[in-house]
Amino acid sequence: MEGGRPLLTLSNVQVLYDRAIEAVRDVSIHVEARAIVALLGSNGAGKSTILKAISGVLYQEDGEIVSGSIALDGAVISGGSPGSIIRKGLIQVPEGRALFATLTVEENLLMGGYTRSRGEVQEGLERVYGMFPRVKERRTQTAGYLSGGEQQMVAIGRALMGRPKLLMLDEPSLGLAPQIIDGIFDAIVSLNRDQGLTVLLVEQNAQLALQVASHGYIMENGRIVLDGSAEKLLSNNDVQEFYLGFSGGAKKSMRDVKHYKRRKRWLS
Repeated sequence: MEGGRPLLTLSNVQVLYDRAIEAVRDVSIHVEARAIVALLGSNGAGKSTILKAISGVLYQEDGEIVSGSIALDGAVISGGSPGSIIRKGLIQVPEGRALFATLTVEENLLMGGYTRSRGEVQEGLERVYGMFPRVKERRTQTAGYLSGGEQQMVAIGRALMGRPKLLMLDEPSLGLAPQIIDGIFDAIVSLNRDQGLTVLLVEQNAQLALQVASHGYIMENGRIVLDGSAEKLLSNNDVQEFYLGFSGGAKKSMRDVKHYKRRKRWLS
């Protein structure tokens, strides 16, 4: 990426699980301030592992960063605790929402603002309720009884309560109806455009993600195999065939494309 200030930088990150299984190898990603960056790939490509590495929660699955570094605003955060990373302004909305199912909607939101002052928490609630009127309507209901779309709104709202510099979203469209997905992505675009929030978006729906992002990275088997502007990726024939569904043939891996040119740093 060129031209902007990097807010988040991953440099040659390698992740192992159980000190034996390599899930991510030599991944380098740059996310400019005030940008939306998409991280794309199929199931098992390593996308969620990258987010867990950034958030400092790999230890929950016996994973660890064994080489490389992750920096936020120029300061290294790899190796930091999840709490310290959140306090630095990097907050993730996990796949599957991960709400506290037995708490009310508002109690879930308040959990997201635990690092903030009382005044900031009140401002945060007003902000979330203004963005998601349905969440305000459901604020006294138990979160576990909400629809999938409503839970996703609450999960995003809970993350916003922490006043993030960078918001990471893991598969926000997963399992949702198209109309609900449109609303969620409209909110993401609004947060970026109107409030300058930087977003790292992990998605299997490549076309949807690239329509809102300025830059994208594509992962396969734990490596970045292609990156570029969203416009460039949308027009790439291989991306169209294997990620956007513009081919009448059987789905293949990009490994099968002989004319596909990987960058030199991945040839060694």
